[in-house]
Amino acid sequence: MKTTVYLLLVGLFTFGCTTQNDPLHPGEDAKPIILKASQQQRVAQDNEFALDLLKKTIADSKETNVFVSPLSVSIALGMAWNGANGETKTQMETALKMSGLSVEDINDYYKVMQTTLPTIDPTTKLSIANSLWYRTGFPVKTDFLKVNSDYFNTEVRELDFNQAWAVDTINNWCSRKTNKLIPTIIDDISSDAMLYLINAVYFKGIWRNKFDKKQTAESNFTNDANKSVLVNMMYQKDTFKYTSDADAQYLDMPYGNKAFSMTVILPTETKTTADILNSLTVEKWNSTLTNMTEQQVFVRLPRFKVENKFVLNDVLKTMGMPLAFSADDADFSKISTIKLFISAVIHKTYVTVDEEGTEAAAVTAIELINTSVPNYPVFTVNKPFVFVIREQSTGVILFIGKIGNVEKY
Repeated sequence: MKTTVYLLLVGLFTFGCTTQNDPLHPGEDAKPIILKASQQQRVAQDNEFALDLLKKTIADSKETNVFVSPLSVSIALGMAWNGANGETKTQMETALKMSGLSVEDINDYYKVMQTTLPTIDPTTKLSIANSLWYRTGFPVKTDFLKVNSDYFNTEVRELDFNQAWAVDTINNWCSRKTNKLIPTIIDDISSDAMLYLINAVYFKGIWRNKFDKKQTAESNFTNDANKSVLVNMMYQKDTFKYTSDADAQYLDMPYGNKAFSMTVILPTETKTTADILNSLTVEKWNSTLTNMTEQQVFVRLPRFKVENKFVLNDVLKTMGMPLAFSADDADFSKISTIKLFISAVIHKTYVTVDEEGTEAAAVTAIELINTSVPNYPVFTVNKPFVFVIREQSTGVILFIGKIGNVEKY
């Protein structure tokens, strides 16, 4: 009987949200996270992985809106990578863009990200949790459990997969770690499933410069199908980091104490999101961030909500790691003496963007009139766009997405 490793990745991100009505007073700006040279190198690799993951997921999916957490995928695969051997391990390193670093360097990077990111902004809720569930009696190697405990702070549970309550036990863990926004990740447990590796990321951020609900009004958004739809468009004028080039406008909107931010990439009239992503490299991304300057900007951004579920098997195969999914050839001999392969990599994501995190009807509209303030950049997100969530000091990308259509929210 062939046995199976399931990697379940739960990436949850809720941002631009607060239940407060008073202005945010976050205190001092965030102190930067100081990384070693090897960790900085790994950030660049993880960001390259982030861009590749989004592009490949869009190509593999029929979804108009695609939102992924490359950090979640990277951490979960990093856990499994520690159990891989031979060519399987080499291929996973190719997919994850790991090169020129030792095993200790890579594991140390994952540990630093998981311990520093959640604490850098007291006004932002960020949690990163890992768990490993194995079938009662299944032999898991001590060294594999130790590296997951030491570097990933993984909760290890032996569980009787034959019991009906086993599914609820795993789902309840996911629900708790995602503030109940992703209540289930599995429907059943197959008889050949031996092991589940699960990562959950939850983020709730408060805009540094909040939108006023009274300024939100219905406006048109031209979607990927070139159809105009009515959306609830938020509005504000404030100081943001901004730049533009021949391809797009770029706006950086911080949360809390400025540790985290969302960068929105709005293509010019002659470009599409596909054009932007096809030409977007880590080098261009870093150059764009460097070119940004603080200035007054008129911002119009639609409220939106996206829920995705992806099975990433084919995506990861095209990224360079097909052996891991081969029942005959996969080598995860550092996990167990019993032969294993990956059956499924499941990735669920959830994101909402609004003024305060609550549903609100439009009350009044303030139309943007360019001629009244010609020196201010105007950033009107009324067509498909790309957005990236990152931590500022390290530059690591937590989430990245492409929005092709917005339903009124």
